[in-house]
Amino acid sequence: EPNQFLTTEIRKLEVQIKDIATLKAEIDSLIARQKAVEDLQVDRNLPVHLLNELVKQTPEGIYFGSVKQAGRVLSVSGIAQTQERISEFLRNTANNSEWLVRPELVESKAANVVTANKEQKRLFDFTMRVNVKRPQDKAAAEPPAPASPASAPVPKKA
Repeated sequence: EPNQFLTTEIRKLEVQIKDIATLKAEIDSLIARQKAVEDLQVDRNLPVHLLNELVKQTPEGIYFGSVKQAGRVLSVSGIAQTQERISEFLRNTANNSEWLVRPELVESKAANVVTANKEQKRLFDFTMRVNVKRPQDKAAAEPPAPASPASAPVPKKA
């Protein structure tokens, strides 16, 4: 009978559809795991890049006491010779850094320090927070590259 034949074929297709859905779920799971591994590999070198970036962006006259990372936020504490040095450090990380973004001064206060030769100096204790930008974030934020001119169709001459 045609109805029996159609019913049998429909059941076969339903089984195939379930198999396809299962395969799609497995593929999505594998892609998610692959992305997690890639992120871990990129993040493995992150501390090296961050320390290098701090060296590049820190003006003379600033000395770090501590650098701590919690997730995507880097907390930096130290001593500066002047308030202007702290401002310069904030500007550098805001404008010139490919790894550090959105710096925020948490605290800056004057401190009198006695040097090794018993001299009193007026310095500034400071604490700031800055967000860490990872390379994969940068890649995700960039628009796709435009097609190269070589791939564009060439108009034919008459």
